[in-house]
Amino acid sequence: MAMVRNNTAVINFILLGFSEHPQMKTSLFVLFLVTYLLTFTWNLGLIVLIRIDSHLHTPMYFFLSNLSFLDICYVSSTAPKMLSDIITQQRAISFLGCATQYFFFCSMGLTECFLLAAMAYDRYAAICHPLLYTALVSHTLCLRMVTGAYMGGFLSSLIETYSVYHHDFCGPNAINHFFCDLPPVLALSCSDTFSSQVVTFIVGVVIGVVSVLVVLTSYGYITAAVLRISSARGRTKAFSTCASHLTAVTIFYGSGLFMYMRPHSRYSPSRDKVVSVFYAVFIPMVNPLIYSLRNKEIKHAARKAVERAWLLSPRGPFF
Repeated sequence: MAMVRNNTAVINFILLGFSEHPQMKTSLFVLFLVTYLLTFTWNLGLIVLIRIDSHLHTPMYFFLSNLSFLDICYVSSTAPKMLSDIITQQRAISFLGCATQYFFFCSMGLTECFLLAAMAYDRYAAICHPLLYTALVSHTLCLRMVTGAYMGGFLSSLIETYSVYHHDFCGPNAINHFFCDLPPVLALSCSDTFSSQVVTFIVGVVIGVVSVLVVLTSYGYITAAVLRISSARGRTKAFSTCASHLTAVTIFYGSGLFMYMRPHSRYSPSRDKVVSVFYAVFIPMVNPLIYSLRNKEIKHAARKAVERAWLLSPRGPFF
C-alpha cells in the first residue's frame, strides 16, 4: 500500500458523505448512532447468549455467532468514521486509510458470502440427512469452513483492494460517498480503470457464483426433502428452520448484486449512497432480529439468561 501511495499525487481524500443535506446533520447523526449501537448490542448479545447456553452449542448457532461477529466488524469498518464526519465536519481520510477501510469492509462482505453458503449446507444436512447430521457437520468441519470463509474473504479483498488503489489519483480528491467504496473511488482515478473493473467483476462472479450455487443446490435438495414429508405440520416446521437464513441470503445478495454487479456507467452517487446505507448499516442490525424473532431456542435461552441475571441481582429474591 505504501509503495502505491508514493506513485500518486493524492495523499488524502475528502469524504463528502451527506454534506448536501446540512439541515439533516443532527437527525442523521442520531439515526446512525442509534442504529450502530443497536447493531453492536444485538449482535454481541447474540454471541454471548450462544456462548453461555449449552443448548445452543450446535453447528447452526456456531455459524450464527460468527455471522454476528462479522456484522459487528462489517458495520464498524464504516459507521464510526461516518458518525465522526457528520458531527465534526472533518471529512479527510488518508490514501492509506481509505484503502484500509475498503479492505476491511470488502473482507467482511466477501467472508459473509462464504459463511452464508456454509450455513446453507448446514441446513441441508440437518433436514435431508438428520440421522447423519453430526457426522456430516462435525465440529472439525465447522472450524474448517469458518476458517476457509475468513481466508477466502480476506484474500479476495486483498486482490480487489490492490486492483483499485494501484491506479493513479491526480485530483480531484472528493469522494461523493460516506466511506471509501469502490465505484466513487474509481471515479476519481486519472488512469484507465478497466482492469480494476474486470478484476472486481471476476472476483464478484467467482465468489458470488460459488456461494449462490451452494445455497441454491442446498435449498433444491431441502425443497425436495420437505415436499416428501406427508404432514403439512412437518413441512411447515422444516421450512421454518430455513426461513431466517433464506431471508438473510436474499437481502444480502440482492443488495450486493445491485450495487456491484452492474455496469460502471450506471453509477449514481445519490442513489447509491441510499443503497449503501441499507447494506452497510441496516442489514447488520436486521440480521440478528431475522434469526431471533421466530427462533424458539434463542428466545428460550434469552428468557433463561434474563431470569438468571434477575435471580443473581441485588434485588432478586435471594438477597
